Amino acid sequence: MLAIFDCDGVLVDSEPIANASFSAAVRAQGLDWSIEETMRRLLGRSLKSCVEIVEAELGRRLPDDFLEKMQAVTYGNFRDAPLQPVEGVKEAVLALQAAGIATCVASSGAPEKMRFTLGLTGLWDLFGGRIFSSGQVARGKPFPDLFLHAALSLDVQPFDCVVIEDSVPGVQAARSAGMRVLAYAGAPYADRVGLAVAGGELFDDMTLLPGLVLR
Repeated sequence: MLAIFDCDGVLVDSEPIANASFSAAVRAQGLDWSIEETMRRLLGRSLKSCVEIVEAELGRRLPDDFLEKMQAVTYGNFRDAPLQPVEGVKEAVLALQAAGIATCVASSGAPEKMRFTLGLTGLWDLFGGRIFSSGQVARGKPFPDLFLHAALSLDVQPFDCVVIEDSVPGVQAARSAGMRVLAYAGAPYADRVGLAVAGGELFDDMTLLPGLVLR
């Protein structure tokens, strides 16, 4: 069995910080999105998809340096906060590994962002290079490509995978890949209804995760 972890919101508690930065950046471009609206529209999607959505809303292209400047602010905010792992997730990953369950990360985030956030929170070494990004596939979440790529890379059949997600596009992607999905809904911003409708099995506490995966 393979447990596939999303990164943002599942391993690291980055979504409020990252979406605050994104909201400020798009407001500066004339798009009046609150942090909550930014989360509702963009949570779980790749930066490429996020930019496409924002540009469609604005009706024009964003400046060439938009992402570079926004990411610099975001990384600074991660350091200052400082960014924390999701409560209980490190122990849950270690418990799964101790039980003989293979683990990996498959995220819409860029590789350099995951190296930064997982490194900052002490989680990078848990996965031994088994870290996959949407940049490695043609289509990001909600399409199944990324999760199928991770399973194929580790020689595991989709039906033998459990995905841990916190976003509706992520749950949709996992279900489309034919995988079971545990939807973490412990954050205040969690879209519980959306996650359940998409086919996720809701749970609120990472200490319960090993038992749910092994069920």
